[in-house]
Amino acid sequence: MQSAIAEKYNALKQHLSQYESVIIAFSGGIDSSLVAFVAGEVLGNNALAVTSASASLKRADLALAENLAAIWGIRHQVIVTDELSKPEYRANPVNRCFHCKSSLYTYLDDMATSLNVSIVLNGTNLDDLGDHRPGLIAAENFEVRSPLVECGFHKADIRALAHALGLENAAKPQAACLSSRFPYGTHITQALLAQVEAAEAVLESFEFSQFRVRHHGNVARLEIPGHELQRAIENSDSINRAIKQAGYTYVALDLGGFRSGSLNDTLSSEQIQVVNVHPPTP
Repeated sequence: MQSAIAEKYNALKQHLSQYESVIIAFSGGIDSSLVAFVAGEVLGNNALAVTSASASLKRADLALAENLAAIWGIRHQVIVTDELSKPEYRANPVNRCFHCKSSLYTYLDDMATSLNVSIVLNGTNLDDLGDHRPGLIAAENFEVRSPLVECGFHKADIRALAHALGLENAAKPQAACLSSRFPYGTHITQALLAQVEAAEAVLESFEFSQFRVRHHGNVARLEIPGHELQRAIENSDSINRAIKQAGYTYVALDLGGFRSGSLNDTLSSEQIQVVNVHPPTP
């Protein structure tokens, strides 16, 4: 293990050791996985990883979270949060993520109280702080701690340490919740989430390294890394046919390639400032 990564690893362990017990919001992604894994190392059964099995989480990611927890021997609980029951979430406003995370943290905060757990943790890292992420406001409102931020972790550091520790999902592509596939203002339903999930399963079957299916009504806009666009074109007939079976009329390949958070391109700086600087309260 490189010395710089070893120092961050030790800092993370020392940070987590200050707590008697923790709950970790655990999605199966590499960020929250690293927090959960190291918390399990430091705190043993006093660390509880919790995964929300709401419709915005891919069933494959839910299965991954359950499998990882079993492999690592960490305590794990699956819950179902209520964001889809909230009109303000289904309407998919610019601050949709705030409403989603508020549902999650309300549940985890109640769990922490009932179980007498010291603190709730998430997997936010330093690279997340410069993006449009209203969910960070919800974390602040519920006093959720972000140990990766506090210990100076960037995404590259997380990947490096995860590889050094041999975590099975160290190379897992980043995967935002399925609700992020819809342009702001497009109402979200469980059926639409399932449609996007089915379409992305097609791209996964072709083993693209990273991908998104952006939902534009009856059009599926595919985002795939630039260096893999040629392979997508070579397989266009099969991809087109399979994604249409998910319920789309048209399938479009975005020549701009994969871009995390590309639907934020439609937001003005004023919209982002209002959402991120003037947080609503739960």
